[in-house]
Amino acid sequence: MAIELFTASTPNGIKVSIALEELELPYTLRAIDLGAGEQKQDWFLALNPNGRIPVIIDHDNDHFTVFESGAILIYLANKTGRLKGSDEKNQSEVLQWLMFQMGGLGPMMGQANVFYRYAEEKIPFAIGRYQREVRRLLEVLDTRLKGRQFLAGDYSIADIANWSWAKSHAWSGVDIEGLENLKRWLEDISKRPAVERGAKVPQDFLSKIKQDDRAAEVVKSGKNMLV
Repeated sequence: MAIELFTASTPNGIKVSIALEELELPYTLRAIDLGAGEQKQDWFLALNPNGRIPVIIDHDNDHFTVFESGAILIYLANKTGRLKGSDEKNQSEVLQWLMFQMGGLGPMMGQANVFYRYAEEKIPFAIGRYQREVRRLLEVLDTRLKGRQFLAGDYSIADIANWSWAKSHAWSGVDIEGLENLKRWLEDISKRPAVERGAKVPQDFLSKIKQDDRAAEVVKSGKNMLV
């Protein structure tokens, strides 16, 4: 048996596929069509009542189901004893930076995406407010990464979570000029073989949003999810 992954090509979605690749855990894939509303169907809501990806079922652990991307990362790190920090203090640091992404960077970039990319009515105040906050949060990461290779000691689930969102900053309409520590970190993690593989599950989201014709598919899917 293996872990069954229900996911789509979004920043939250690729967090888990990257972690599974890094941890070398066997898994099977069930791609979810967000634009078609598959995540709102009864069978999926039985796995995650909130109707969001990703979700895993650990068939090696009595078919245990876990939803919420951050909770899944913690579960996988605890399952393997890897990517979680070396001691109590370091583990706390890892969780702090994971929560930074879960409570800050992810939600703010998500709102920037809604108002900048998906909303039919373009509201300058809303677009500017969220883009400024995304830039501020990326500056926080840049400051943290000064003199550090990773966010919390060794490479961890905190890096996976934050990279998965920060890498798509341009989709939110936010530049990272002057954030040299952040740029170096983004590039370094991009080169990890497991990250390269995991970021393409089930599709290559980062490549898609850089292509005008395929980016239109992402916008259409995003609008459908707002209904």
